[in-house]
Amino acid sequence: MSKELAIGIDIGGTKIAAGVVDEDGRVLARERADTPGTDPAAVLETIGGMVDRLQQEHRIVALGIGAAGFIDASGSTVLFAPHLAWRNEMLQETASRRTGLPVHVENDANASGWAEWRFGAARNDPDVVMVTLGTGIGGGILIDGQPYRGRYGVAGEFGHMQVVPDGLPCECGNQGCWEQYASGRVLTRLGRRAAEARTELGGRLLEAAGGAAEDIHGSHVVAAARSGDAEAITWMTEIGDWLGVGLANLAAALDPGVLVVGGGVSDAGELLLGPARSAFSRTLTGRGYRTEARIVTAHLGPEAGLIGAADLARRSARLRS
Repeated sequence: MSKELAIGIDIGGTKIAAGVVDEDGRVLARERADTPGTDPAAVLETIGGMVDRLQQEHRIVALGIGAAGFIDASGSTVLFAPHLAWRNEMLQETASRRTGLPVHVENDANASGWAEWRFGAARNDPDVVMVTLGTGIGGGILIDGQPYRGRYGVAGEFGHMQVVPDGLPCECGNQGCWEQYASGRVLTRLGRRAAEARTELGGRLLEAAGGAAEDIHGSHVVAAARSGDAEAITWMTEIGDWLGVGLANLAAALDPGVLVVGGGVSDAGELLLGPARSAFSRTLTGRGYRTEARIVTAHLGPEAGLIGAADLARRSARLRS
């Protein structure tokens, strides 16, 4: 009996990744494109083209879209996306009309958390919190092995918890959000400033980015830290401290068995998680008198979002049939 295949789409602020995913969480074919600005119609057409190409070689039963934004409880509408121009965007309906497939829309971090619970770092642990460190910070929650989306579908927006009153402005409209201190945008900001200041590290980052400061991103800083650059390692330590503090707050509220850290910034590995674990243990309420959640790196890497979106879409399609 052949296995049902689904397509997963992971839409971020800078890139869109797509893949054909089987029932075991394996990605059989891939597509990737830059996010075309903030125009919803252009994003939809990019998704449609990717799906068209993937369907040429595979029989697909469902399409899952993991979007960086607030998704309503029905899994149909993007209520608000801080990094895209989506406001009450009926993405399920428009994507289904464009592709001809049953569509399930999910918050991208929820999709990643589901994938790590099904196939990755959190397998067999019923209570999981996923934190994704990319352009911003996303979050996903599983309770008793079920995604927890909240009453209105927007639970898990950890990146927009305020950690510094009157702090740095955030794209969501508030100030001092966690993602302004512990995400890829922090590394991007520091890297571009170093390039403009013509520091030694700034020069290397500028070269890695092709000579334009505006093309420096967090991934360049992560690569520099992994290669042993002392200043980049210092930046990773600072972000790791902020990450650990935020994780301790989440543990105080939710008491999960495991905290999974994913997203592009997590590629720094122990350069990030070492400081995070120290800050977590230092700031966790009730420390010394409670069992601490494990803090682990996601196993599925940058494809967790599309894997989870595809699996959830396949599951949703089966429930509807």
